Amino acid sequence: MFYFPAEYFLQVYSLPLIPEVRFQKDYFSEYPEQIRVGNDAQGGLPLRTAVSYTRKPGYYAIHYKHPQTVALGAILQLNDGKIAVFPGEPNQSEQRTLTPIYTLQPNGSIAVPTGLVFIRFAEGVDVKSQREVINRAGYEIVESLDYAPHTAWLRVQSGNIADAIARISQLKVIPTVENIEPQMLMERGLRLGH
Repeated sequence: MFYFPAEYFLQVYSLPLIPEVRFQKDYFSEYPEQIRVGNDAQGGLPLRTAVSYTRKPGYYAIHYKHPQTVALGAILQLNDGKIAVFPGEPNQSEQRTLTPIYTLQPNGSIAVPTGLVFIRFAEGVDVKSQREVINRAGYEIVESLDYAPHTAWLRVQSGNIADAIARISQLKVIPTVENIEPQMLMERGLRLGH
């Protein structure tokens, strides 16, 4: 039988010292982990079925002011090349607008927030008559639709895409609002693993 000193046993079987672990910054902490739209999200109003978008770590989108013909390393380009989706973490020195990407649940399709919000008031309520209350909520009308005067596309006054999503709750309290949804651009068929 062999005997080893206790010090030798501890040296051989001890785990190495672990250096200080630093987690990467969450670049998109101002964005919600999940965005729900539809009848659950609107206090039970009789709308279409609720859908959910879940933030997908490990990917990000760059929003360009003009269409890009080539976005090296992009796995997807949307809106005629104005938005490109990349795997990995964004470069901290990136000067263009960056957003997280979301996946539509349950199918996993990629969805990118644009900063626009669609609003629908009750039938017969002209969106232009609601301009003041929309402005007080922090938004402005970008486009009202002639064929549906009770609907419009809005943009948050700050111009920040995260604000556009975060301030939706201020639109929900307007009594005549029936539906509010952030615009999420998607390409059919491209899905990420869950």
